Amino acid sequence: MATKRSLLQSFTTPFGEISATAALIAASIVWIAVLGAWAIATYGGFIADMFLPVPDAVIRRGLTLASDGTLFVHLWSSVKVVILGFILSAVIAVPLGLYMGTYKIVQAALEPLVNFIRYLPVTSLVPLFILWIGIGLGQRVTVIFFGVFFSQLIMISDEARAVSRDLVNASYTLGTTRNEAIWHVIFPAALPNIINTLRVTMGWAWTYLVVAELVAANSGLGFISLKAMRGFQVDTIFLAIMLIGLLGLISDMAFRLLRRWLCPWAA
Repeated sequence: MATKRSLLQSFTTPFGEISATAALIAASIVWIAVLGAWAIATYGGFIADMFLPVPDAVIRRGLTLASDGTLFVHLWSSVKVVILGFILSAVIAVPLGLYMGTYKIVQAALEPLVNFIRYLPVTSLVPLFILWIGIGLGQRVTVIFFGVFFSQLIMISDEARAVSRDLVNASYTLGTTRNEAIWHVIFPAALPNIINTLRVTMGWAWTYLVVAELVAANSGLGFISLKAMRGFQVDTIFLAIMLIGLLGLISDMAFRLLRRWLCPWAA
């Protein structure tokens, strides 16, 4: 009885800790409920196949595309676009965001322009990217870059700005120069939250994938989804959507593990 009471207390206490087993069970229940509702809605005939395919139709479509290697070609094409666009964005956004958050003059110079650009709709800029860059990998990578870079910049600068001034001042008393403080003090202090920012914006990169493959692409999950839409192949559309979600989940878990490895003090 006491054990049940302590479990209930941990579940209902704000920020209360739970065991790995309890977390796994809770996640499994939600997944089973979602998949069960899908199965009931489709196999039970409550929703027509043209609107929502049965689960085994999506699985069969995936096996068909995998059998001749087509699926893996599209998977790699999409993964390559997202990774290249995201890495290019992060490599520039992290140092520039640190300087924006640390030096007021950099913030004053860049923040108004960055805030203006990050509200521009990426979809409306795709024709310009095609005009400037042409059709191909570069255009798709640019869409991903443009979709995440400016938000990354603002979020990372906010994380740098939130670092304790007492920590920075203490480093000065120990002999740290002002130029060294940004990389030896501010960057390590902000690193856990910077990784969180990258984890969140990686999710945005996956959502921009279909936009990146909207025009003149000949491979990728977004491409097969748009192609399937013209033929009302709802099972293929669901397959592409679920694979994008799965890849996003894998990248999210990778960032969580990276944060735990690089910043064990913040776990």
